[in-house]
Amino acid sequence: MRIALDAMGGDAAPEATVAGAVAAARELGVAVLLVGDRARIEPELTRHRATGLDLEIRHATQAVGMDEAPTAALRKADSSMAVGLAALRDGEVAGFVFAGNTGAGMVLGAHLLGRTPGVERPAIAVLVPSSRGHTILLDAGANVDCRPIHLTQFAVMGDAYARAVKQIAAPRVGLLSNGSEDSKGNALVRAAAPMLRQLPINFVGYVEGSDVASGATDVVVCDGFVGNLVLKSLEGFGRLIGDRLRGMFEKSLRTKLAYLLLRRDVGELRRDLDARETGGALLLGLNGIAVKAHGSSDAHAIRNAVAVAATLAQSGVTEQVAIGIAATVGLDAAAEAAVQTPRGRRFWNSIRERLRRDGRAAERTESAAAPVLPVPARSSAAEATTPSAQNGPTARRTEASPTAPDTAPATATPPVAPDGTPTEDK
Repeated sequence: MRIALDAMGGDAAPEATVAGAVAAARELGVAVLLVGDRARIEPELTRHRATGLDLEIRHATQAVGMDEAPTAALRKADSSMAVGLAALRDGEVAGFVFAGNTGAGMVLGAHLLGRTPGVERPAIAVLVPSSRGHTILLDAGANVDCRPIHLTQFAVMGDAYARAVKQIAAPRVGLLSNGSEDSKGNALVRAAAPMLRQLPINFVGYVEGSDVASGATDVVVCDGFVGNLVLKSLEGFGRLIGDRLRGMFEKSLRTKLAYLLLRRDVGELRRDLDARETGGALLLGLNGIAVKAHGSSDAHAIRNAVAVAATLAQSGVTEQVAIGIAATVGLDAAAEAAVQTPRGRRFWNSIRERLRRDGRAAERTESAAAPVLPVPARSSAAEATTPSAQNGPTARRTEASPTAPDTAPATATPPVAPDGTPTEDK
C-alpha cells in the first residue's frame, strides 16, 4: 500500500514531513509518495539515510501557503497538494496526507476527488481521547456555518466511521448542546434533532461538552465553529496537565523517586493526551481517503498520520458513508422551515396575534355596551345666543330632548257661551 504525502505542507516542512515519511516506511512498512520540491526533499532523505526504503519523490513546482485563501489553491494546478490529490484520484495511491492549509485541502479535495453522492459538505472527523478509548468529534472546523441537514449528515458519516474503523456495532451518536434536556440548544440544534431521530442510527439525544471525553457517547456532532473550539480547548488542557505533571515530579527528590515508580503509567497518560498520537483527522464525505495532520506536526505526528491513512484505506469507510447518506435524502425541508421560524419566535408571534385579536374584540364589546349619557338642558337665552352650528351634535340632541321647553307660538282660544256657541270679544 502506498500513501501520498504533501511534503511541503505544515509549519516544519519539509524537514518534519520527510522525517515522518522515513519513519513510516521504516517502522510500518508503508510506501510513501513524497510530493513537493525535489531540490528540498532529496537532501532531507539523504540526511535520514533512506536508501532502500520504499519512498518516491514526485516533483511539484508550487505550494499552498497556510495563510492563503482556500479558493486560491484552485489556481495552483501544480501545487504539492493538488498533485497528491490527483494521484489519489487516479488510483496511484490509497490515501493522501497533508499538514497544510485545511480549507485549501477541503476545496481541492472536493474539486479533484468529488464528494460522496448526497453529501452537501464534507466534515473533519477527529479522535478525542476518552475514558473508553476515543470519541469521534465532527465537524472539527471545516464548516463554520451549518444548516440542520449538515449536522444530520455529519451524524451519519460519524456513525459510518465508528462502524468501519472502530468496529462498533451500534455507535452512540450525540448532538452537542448546552444541556441534555430537550428544551436546551439553539435553533440549529433543535431543528436538527428531529431529523436525527428519523435516521436508522443509535441517536442518544443531546450531550454536553463534558461528555466528549467521558466516554458516554461514541460520536459527537456539532458545527465546525463549535467543534474547533472544543478541539483546541482539549488540546490546551492536555498540555496543561502534562506541564503540571512534569513540574510536580521535578519538584523534589521524593517526587522524582515517585516518578520512577509511576513512569509507565505517566507515560500512558501523556500519550493519551498527546495530539500527535492520533496522527490526523479524516475529511469525511470525499471520494477518497484524505487525512489532515496538525499544522504544527513533527515527524512523529506525520508518521502516525500516514499510519491512520493506511488503516482508513483498508476500512471501507467511504463506502459506509455512501450507504448511510442515502437515508438523509428529503429530511431537510421541515428542518429548514423550523430554522427560519424558531420555536421561540413562533411562540411570541402567536402571543402578539392573540393580544391583537383580544384587543379588537374588547373594543367592539365596549362600544356596544356603552350607555348614552343625558345632556343637560340649556336655557332659551343661551340657545338664542349660541348658534346650533357651533354646538354641533350636542345642540341637536338638546333640541330633540323631551325636557326642552316648547318654543312654538301659542294659539288663542275664542270665548264660548253657556250654550256652547262661540261669542265675539267685546
